[in-house]
Amino acid sequence: MNDGFHIETLGETRIKSPIKLGTQPGDLLADFTAEDARVVTDTNIKAIQRHMAAGTEPPSLELAGPREHIYFEPSKLRVGIVTCGGLCPGINDVIRALVMTLHHGYGVASIHGFKYGYAGLNPEYEYPVVDLSPASVRDVHGTGGTILGTSRGGQPIEVMIDTLEQLDIRLLFTIGGDGTFRAAHAIHEQLKARGVKTGVVAIPKTIDNDIPMVERTFGFDTAVALASSAIQSAHSEAISAASGIGLVKLMGRHAGFIAANAALANRNVNLVLVPEVPFDLEGDSGLYRYLEKRFSKAKSTVIVVAEGAGQHHLPSEKSTDASGNKKLGDIGTFLKQQIEKTFAYRKNLTLKYIDPSYMIRSAPPTPHDSIFCGYVAQAAAHAGMAGKTGMAVGRAHGAFTHIPLQTLVHKQKRVDPEGQLWLSVLESTGQPFTLTSSNRG
Repeated sequence: MNDGFHIETLGETRIKSPIKLGTQPGDLLADFTAEDARVVTDTNIKAIQRHMAAGTEPPSLELAGPREHIYFEPSKLRVGIVTCGGLCPGINDVIRALVMTLHHGYGVASIHGFKYGYAGLNPEYEYPVVDLSPASVRDVHGTGGTILGTSRGGQPIEVMIDTLEQLDIRLLFTIGGDGTFRAAHAIHEQLKARGVKTGVVAIPKTIDNDIPMVERTFGFDTAVALASSAIQSAHSEAISAASGIGLVKLMGRHAGFIAANAALANRNVNLVLVPEVPFDLEGDSGLYRYLEKRFSKAKSTVIVVAEGAGQHHLPSEKSTDASGNKKLGDIGTFLKQQIEKTFAYRKNLTLKYIDPSYMIRSAPPTPHDSIFCGYVAQAAAHAGMAGKTGMAVGRAHGAFTHIPLQTLVHKQKRVDPEGQLWLSVLESTGQPFTLTSSNRG
């Protein structure tokens, strides 16, 4: 198969899995996952028919799940776990599920956590390595933050690999987003170059839900739920004033999934602004004209804006953060100031601005997210024990899959302005299909 989704392995799996599962349907036991079980990436019937007509196999992803034979001898294995980047609801749930699955499912006794992101793999910082056990993680689920701590920014790849070799870490789990993936891929490639048989398995952690080929990441459900609460507060403020505006800024550097879904979950939003859809301020089709029309009808307005929206209206930022992401201008504060300035002649204008971002990021997960964290961590543990490497786990079309890291690096998922999600937002809010004077993309 040559569709770009091949998963690398450390070697032949010769060890019988200690997990007692079935091998035959109907034996009332969950079955091991077959090595050739796959999920097509595009379920559109026309795409499948094109491949059938051409006599080719459609692109597909390897199905996640416990294998009947594994690569590592559990009693001799030393595992490392690291959490990187910004906070996200559910990190501790993922850590706990990893530890519980590795320890109780496979009998792995040596599990270690590196403190404060990739900096924990750099001896220069002198951060302690934490021993993780079922007892130490027993009560961490359902709590916000990360018990391992986190940081942004990479560390020298050679130094991190030296640390892994010195500590005899043979399987590394990295929990993070795009920057974490880049570093994990680099670690994986350098390990191969050295001929070191150490597995690298990534677990997507991005509250923005912008990982390609992954329909949902942990923390997203919590973000939408808490964002909906902030929107309800903005709505209450807006309708309580003669010319009221409630303005809510939500996470979403390059993708507006949180803003779009939170608006759909709380259908009293009148305007959603996302990075994928440009908007004008001035002109007959601009934002100010839209607000003026609502004022003329004595209507309040609730606006939800993703943090990466409207950056073309702000001074261009040249600098980047520690993770290499371009720093964004503050679109929330900008809109607040500009709207208040533009409509200063309306003596009864009241604008309430809410930015719940850090309250959301540091919150404990919803029950739905907690369940999801357990699934994704278990899938990662099974992959790692089977010797899979240079990969991430994710859910596609309702099934957990293995995705090569190289296909995720520098790629992000976006809200499709022509897709069903954005159409639903437009129909729910009643906002104009375009807030620009032209059809520029």
